[in-house]
Order: sequence, then C-alpha cells, then structure tokens
Amino acid sequence: MTPLVVAEGVEKVFAPRAFLGGGRGVRAVAGVDATVARGEALGIVGESGSGKSTLGRLLLGLLAPTGGRIAFDGEALPPPGSRAWRRLRARMGIVFQDPFGSLDARRSVGAQVGDGLAIHGRGGAAERPARIAALFRRVGLDPLRVDAFPHEFSGGQRQRIGIARALATEPDFLVADEPVSALDVSIQAQVVRLLADLRRDLGLAMLFISHDLPVVRHLCDRVAVMYLGRVVEEGRVADVFARPAHPYTRALLSATPMLDPGRRAARIILPGDPPSPTDPPSGCVFRTRCAHAAPRCAEVVPRLDPFGAPGQRVACIRAAEIN
Repeated sequence: MTPLVVAEGVEKVFAPRAFLGGGRGVRAVAGVDATVARGEALGIVGESGSGKSTLGRLLLGLLAPTGGRIAFDGEALPPPGSRAWRRLRARMGIVFQDPFGSLDARRSVGAQVGDGLAIHGRGGAAERPARIAALFRRVGLDPLRVDAFPHEFSGGQRQRIGIARALATEPDFLVADEPVSALDVSIQAQVVRLLADLRRDLGLAMLFISHDLPVVRHLCDRVAVMYLGRVVEEGRVADVFARPAHPYTRALLSATPMLDPGRRAARIILPGDPPSPTDPPSGCVFRTRCAHAAPRCAEVVPRLDPFGAPGQRVACIRAAEIN
C-alpha cells in the first residue's frame, strides 16, 4: 500500500514553563518513524504520557515538530497555520476524546458540523444545509436535530457529531484520539462499528489512539506501541498481539486477558511509574522497569529493527535472548 502519511525521526520537545521555574523541556516524542497507508488503520497504544496524542497532532500539523520530517501524500507538511497547511488540513480530520468538551455549548451542532465546509469553501451557503443533513445521516443521527445544542444529546450522540464534523471536508486521513474512552461500554461498541464502517466505505487512512487493546485488535491493521516518547514495537496487529517481542508490549497484553480467553498468561506487573520525560533514562528508556535489563541497556539506545513476523520490528537489544 502507498503511504499517505510518513514520519521520519520525528521529535517534539516542549519548552519548560518559565512560571514553573524553567528547568528541562519535555521530550514528548523522541525520534519516531511511522507510516499510514491509504485505507489503513494504525493503532497507537501505550500508557498515559507515552506521547500518543502528541504524535497524532504532529501528523496533522497541529504541532510543529522539533526535529525530523513529516510528509502528507508525498508533500512535506507545511508549518501550522500557513496557507499551504490550511490547504492540506482540509484533507485531514480529528475526533477528540471528550465528546462534550470538544463542542461549543453555545452553538447548534449543525453549525459546528458545517464549520469545516465554510472555512474551506466547500459548497455555497445554499448547499450546506443539505450537506450537513447528509453528514448526520452518515453517522446515524436524525438530520432534523441539526438546530439542537450539545447538551440535548447523549455522550454517544455527541461523539457521532464530532465524527460528522471531522468528515465534513471529506478527508483522506482521520486521527481518532481515544474516541470511545469517555463512553459507556455498550456505546463504545456502536461508535467503534461506525468508525470501522466509515473507514471501509470511505477508504479512510486512520490513526487510532487508544489504551483499549481489544478495540485496537478489532479496528486496526497494524499497531505501534509507545513508551516515553518512543515506539518500542510495531507490526501487524495479529502478529504483535500473538507474539509480542518487547517486554513492555508483553506487560500491556498480560493486563488484557480477554484478548485470548483460552490463553491466560501470567499478569506482568511493572514496578514503579514511568520515568519523567524531562529526565528519561540513558540507553533504553524502558530499562528501569524491565525484568530483563542488562548493564548494556543503559548504554545503547535500541533501534527499531526487524524481529519476528514480516513487518514486525522491536526496539530491544536483548530481543533475541529473551524470546
């Protein structure tokens, strides 16, 4: 498949806040390579603070990278806010985690779904009501309710409104940032099915950010596991979930036994909390919580190298010894 989005060595360091006393910056993303092909869904998983959401915003151009390169459809991603970026931005959409906080409580939902049409000049004012109504139908909402306000909808309905807004400009690439984590379990399944149907019907490339591994398994083709700003393992979902090679991936999967009820692997409890991104460990960033760490793990920054199934890569210098 032809890559639509390509990231090479992407880094993002947030400068220290002066009112907090300065100090070191926060390296939220550290040298990440990633691709998303047309029609493909790439899942990004990891603990809170691993850099998942920051990576998503970098790939959309909502944040400027500190280092590395990002390309969209073969074109270097322009600086955020530039005219060239606004042109490309119409081909991208984002669905946020909070279905209520991402909507303006003072405006009708139909007006908010139509914002992208107006901003990017998609159709005249006379055409927009019909296009907004069609978007409501596409996501399973009653088009007669376009004049209602966000508080008049349930959480699941508000997330559908957010999805409709993201689809308004007919994007090629959609970032879904924890889109079901704030919803009830029964509603989560409905929204995941909607996203799967939209991806299939519209041929969307999707970056799906989540901590819910069963959802990633259902929706995504490939998965990248992030820890402290780095990708430590990636590959096809079926391969990584069946034969995880990185100790961190194993720990994540061991905490989700429902992925394979017939195989009850022992729960792996990681000691302590992730290190601070302002002062990450030398060498392998996972070594301070890894049961397999050796002295050389403090000296070598592991590369993401091929290991295991075709397309599977792992950043662990001891992968061959522990697998």
